Amino acid sequence: MRKQTIDIRDFILRMCRNKAKNVAAETARHFEISKQAAGRHLLTLETSGMIESSGRGNGKMTWLATLISKHWIFPLAGLREDIVWRENLAGLIADLPRNVQDMWHYGVTEMVNNAIDHSEGHELTIGYERTALDIEVTIKDDGEGIFHRIQRLGNLYDPREAILELAKGKFTTDPANHSGEGIFFSSRAFDSFVISSRNLLFSHKAEEDDWLIDDDRDYPGTMVLMKLGNDSARTLESVYAQFSPPDEFTFSKTIVPVRLARHEGEKLVSRSQAKRLVSRFEKFKTVVLDFTGVEQIGQGFSDEIFRVFAALHTEVELIPIHTSVEVQKMIIRATGAR
Repeated sequence: MRKQTIDIRDFILRMCRNKAKNVAAETARHFEISKQAAGRHLLTLETSGMIESSGRGNGKMTWLATLISKHWIFPLAGLREDIVWRENLAGLIADLPRNVQDMWHYGVTEMVNNAIDHSEGHELTIGYERTALDIEVTIKDDGEGIFHRIQRLGNLYDPREAILELAKGKFTTDPANHSGEGIFFSSRAFDSFVISSRNLLFSHKAEEDDWLIDDDRDYPGTMVLMKLGNDSARTLESVYAQFSPPDEFTFSKTIVPVRLARHEGEKLVSRSQAKRLVSRFEKFKTVVLDFTGVEQIGQGFSDEIFRVFAALHTEVELIPIHTSVEVQKMIIRATGAR
């Protein structure tokens, strides 16, 4: 197949990752070919089963077709994540690049193990869907729910605080048997990583911000959704390297979305909010504080982090990023007071 043909069809597939209109017209414009020629490529992909469509003319919608769909249900009692992986999922991705296989192996076994060890549920459901570009895996248990469990065992005021702790990394309710790294690194290995539990949803997407979403509904248990491109260039090693000093293999750096420290409708003004944010920062050598979405902070909040905590833990480097002018003023005020 000529290179231009490969490029054209790859362009069409990527347009169809989400439902798309006017695919032939956009393809024709991008490659400077006729709309009829673009339409033939579109028809070839649809005939081969890679894409599907509905409607006609300008109202036609096109999307990626599901090539493989699998669904399994396991009793959690006595379940082993390595066997689940080996007997059910490993063969389905054996044709993908080694780095992609490694990330799926890591993510699936970590999330299944979490359900086995922590959910206190009875049943595990795994879903697998593959398109021409991506694989999506969902792992769902019928247990207590991860955020409410962490709230209960960690004596937290609100289950939303559990999301902040997971975003920091190195958090576990069972330190004797777990490092608290599985969710942190899994969330950063995949193009999309979502945990939905009860009425809360936490989302991390590659190159995008973390988001906490409140849901009006209340689903039982915990569902983890992971999605990754079949040709992803990302490696587990590159993910680890983002949070380790050069030539070291320790998880000593974290990036914390500061906005996760506030509850809905709150402004970040108090020392108690700051203390919640800096909890466990001493476990890291470097903490990057991402102020995206935070336009203002209070004097007490800033002072507690950048003067009080910093003075007590001189071994921890605090690096604020994405700060507004108002946030910068408060940080300067705190650090200038030393």
